[in-house]
Formats: sequence, C-alpha cells, structure tokens
Amino acid sequence: MKQVTRKSDHDKHVTEAVVRRFGPISRVGIFELTKMRRTTISLITRELLDEGRLIVVGRSNNPLGRKQVLLQLNEEFGFIVGIEFDDKEVVAGILNLHPRVKHSVSEPTNLGEGKDGLIRQLLSIVTRVITDAGLAPAQLLGIGIADPGLVDSRRGVAVVATTIDFWNDVPLQKIFEDRFEVPVVVESKTRAKTIAEQMLGAGEMQDNLVYFDYGAGIGAGVVVDGYLLYGQNCGVGEIGHTRVSENGPACKCGSIGCLEATAGTSAIEARMRRAIAEGALTQALQLADGDPAKVTAWMVLRAAAAGDKMSGNIVSELARDIGVGIANVVNLFNPAVVVFDKRLEPGGALLLDQIARVVRSQTLATFSADLALRFGKIGEEAGLVGIALCVLEKRYEIPALRPPSFMIADALGEPRAMPSEASVQEASA
Repeated sequence: MKQVTRKSDHDKHVTEAVVRRFGPISRVGIFELTKMRRTTISLITRELLDEGRLIVVGRSNNPLGRKQVLLQLNEEFGFIVGIEFDDKEVVAGILNLHPRVKHSVSEPTNLGEGKDGLIRQLLSIVTRVITDAGLAPAQLLGIGIADPGLVDSRRGVAVVATTIDFWNDVPLQKIFEDRFEVPVVVESKTRAKTIAEQMLGAGEMQDNLVYFDYGAGIGAGVVVDGYLLYGQNCGVGEIGHTRVSENGPACKCGSIGCLEATAGTSAIEARMRRAIAEGALTQALQLADGDPAKVTAWMVLRAAAAGDKMSGNIVSELARDIGVGIANVVNLFNPAVVVFDKRLEPGGALLLDQIARVVRSQTLATFSADLALRFGKIGEEAGLVGIALCVLEKRYEIPALRPPSFMIADALGEPRAMPSEASVQEASA
C-alpha cells in the first residue's frame, strides 16, 4: 500500500477515490462515507474541480431538502496505455479512466530478435500509440502490461512464458518506468482478463469466479470471496499445466498430457491438419480457402457449430479435456460461475453443454448444482481493459497515513527525541 505523510494529501486522495468508486456522488455522500469534516470536503472538492480531476454532472433527485450537486471522476482527465501481447500479436491501446479503449494499434510479435528485440517492440508501440492518438505525454497517468506467461506481479517481472521460449526474467516494470517515468503495472494476461470480465463483463461482480483463458497457452484466473488469488510465486491458475491425459503429448513445460498440450489452439490446429492430410473432408478447410496451413482453431469451432463431422469430433475431445481441467478447479475453489474466453463462443451452446456434462460428472454434486458456465462478454479488448483496471485500482488505492519520523522511532523502541517544530507541523497538517 502506498503511504503519505501529510493528512491533507491523504484526505484528497481518499476523496478522489471515493468519487471514482461511488460517483456520481454529492459532498454529503462523501461525508457519510468518509466522516471527514464538511469544510475539508468542500475545500478538497473545489480543488479537484479546479484541477479538472472531477466534474459536475447534475443535481440529486432527493424528494426533500436541498438538491445536492453531484460529482464524478473526469474520465478524460488523463489516459492509460495498456499493452497485451502473446507469441502472435502485440496490441497497445489508449484508455480513458472509465476505462474505455479510445484508440489501439497492433502488429505481429517480433520473435526473430529475441528478448531484446521484443522489449524494443513493446517500448516502441507505447510511443507509437500515444503519437497516433495525438495525446500529450503529460496526460499519461500509467502503463499496464498484460504478459502472456507467468508473472511476478509484486515485482513487475515476467518470469517465464511457455509460448515464447526466450521470454524469462524480464523486469518489465523497471524498464518501462525508467523510460516513461510513470507508474507501471505488470500482470499476467489471464488475470487482467479475469478482472475485466469480473468487474465489467460476464462475471457481473461475482465474488467467487473462475475465468478460463484460451489460446496457444491456457490459464485460469481465480476469484475467491472477492479476492483475486496469486499464491507464493503469483502462480495461481496455471490450469494449462495440469494433467488431463495420462499418455498425452509432451508439453513445453517439460511434462506430458498437460491441458495446454492437448487442447490449446496449436494442438487443435495440428490435429485438424493431420486429419486433412489423411484425407478427411471438413468445412474448416473451406473456411481456410483450401489451405491447411491457414486452418485455425476458431475455424474448427465454427465448422463444428455448423454441423461438420470432423470438426465436431475434434471439438468433442476439446470439450472433454477442458471439462476435466475445469472440474479440478471447481473442486478446489467452489466458484459460482465459470466464464470462458469469448473467443470460444463460436463453439456455441453445444461446446458449453459438452463441457458442463464432464464437469458435472467429475465434481461434487453440491458444487455443480448451481454452477453457471458462460462465455465472456468483452472479447478482444478484455486484456487491455483488464490491465487498465489494474492501473486504475493502484492509482486510486486509498493510502495509509504514515506517522512522522519521531513517532515511528518511538514505536520501534528507539530513543525518542523531542520533535522539531517542522515535524509537529507535519503531523498536524
């Protein structure tokens, strides 16, 4: 938690955070939530309005008494840059303080120049998206990076990514803070998308939720009693590396039969291409304009939903493997809802039904009786929106008020010196 030493700074930050969380809200409402002095609230809100951080959005509709002026966070006061990337694509977006994506750019991931080349690309795309949007760098309030692998979120380090062989021990937070001189948050792409869907999407603010992130890599975000789980090494949710097949294919993590190796997009595409090479007829090939190399997992899902037999068989195997993985997570964390990556939505109700049957057969009946399975709502922007929410939650975190130095020394049992006039003023400010 961030700390401040001046009570005036603390009160100002609390006021702004309360307006963001509960706005539109009146000064009376702020008082009821914070119990700060009314005169203090009036002074602070006037200052925040003058700075452009807050805006007036009307008056309250209370039936009795004076109509109160309603305040709201100015969502256009500044902006956040969000970055989401994997082994295929790098996307950067400008988001306001809602957050909504205002402008975005994308480009193929630079894998040919190793770690240094990818770092240069990530730095470059931030500059590019700010320039393309025509925004002044002074308006930049923070940067969020949604990384495709295992991330130590506390230190801002990309630890390892099974889909990008060279991507390990990258101090992204330090690199970006040194370059852009703004706060930087580094989070796993899966957890960023979990936050987006839980707060603004299909999760509907549910306190017990699992988000299933699907692609070449597979992960899960786990929310229990309202808290996003991290674990000792920020590794909670590595569902892609749980075993679902005793004699399955080798996984890049070094194990065999992992969910990611059997059911990730690369595995689905390889399975369909083998079937085509062996003479199978499939609508997926038509969707790829007759080129097996262009077949994607998303095409297989669409073909299966349209009744294609070969694709249907592959998707049935996919549903079985995903169902086993989800059943394990349900038995461990007892969620109320499982939200699936919106990119799986082309599989339709048939895919969800197949997964649900496996989950019901392998979980405690009391856990699966009211369990909801649904596709996400946010789609391709989920990573950008989620990482922007991470930046905003950090920015508007209510800080602890740190006591002055002479009080800290006394609490630690050190000799207490008489406070100076300056420290007394600091404590009473």
